[in-house]
Amino acid sequence: MKSRWLQIIWKMQDTLKAWNEYLKHNDHKNKIIQQTKCAHFKSQMHKLSKALKSIWRFAKWARIESQLFKRLSQFSSLKRSNIDYIITMFKKKIEILRRKFFSSSSQANVNNITESFISLTVSFNSRITEDEVKQTIKWVKADKASDTSDISNKALQASLAELISVLTSLFNACIIHKYHSKQFKKTQTIVLCKSKKSDYINLKTYWLIALLNIMSKALKSIMIKKLSDIVKTHHMLFNAQMRARCKRFMILTLDLLID
Repeated sequence: MKSRWLQIIWKMQDTLKAWNEYLKHNDHKNKIIQQTKCAHFKSQMHKLSKALKSIWRFAKWARIESQLFKRLSQFSSLKRSNIDYIITMFKKKIEILRRKFFSSSSQANVNNITESFISLTVSFNSRITEDEVKQTIKWVKADKASDTSDISNKALQASLAELISVLTSLFNACIIHKYHSKQFKKTQTIVLCKSKKSDYINLKTYWLIALLNIMSKALKSIMIKKLSDIVKTHHMLFNAQMRARCKRFMILTLDLLID
């Protein structure tokens, strides 16, 4: 009861002292519970060992999966094609995954594209406000996986009140100096298995996700919003433009195709 009461006090006061006091009593409570469980388990085992008729309960307890050693997760063997041999070595698996997902792409031929020049000059306020930063970071889902910086969206949202002025100054400095930080460019790419597949030997049953830096995503989202407003205000896109435009749904697409 004291641990729960200290938790309520910490949520009301939200201070470091209250947090440390709650952690201290919570750890003490967990230790007492663990010791009580161990003592009860030992006493029950001692009673069972004395009664020959209850010896079968040992065997039943030993067969429970929770009592067994946890098996280490293993990467499935891979095969590049149906006629290729099966690869079991871990280093070779990494190599064929790298060739599959990170192969060098061919460059597009742009020789037939002539240079163009747009004479339209547009002026806009590029300064980022605290409201824009707050709205953008709160818009991101809190339970998203973190990137290489290990800063989760939930942690950043929880500390937003203390970091809002720092983040706003940082984003404005990036715009003023026309510099995108190297830390913002770092991504973490993870190979995942496609769900509900009977066999994971084939490389086609895997796909990639890229975990981006949350602050980089926030800065990009703010700038995309500003550029979208400029494009809409000055009518810089054709009416038939679909990609990267909000509220462009199937009915409007069909209307444009029919017309």
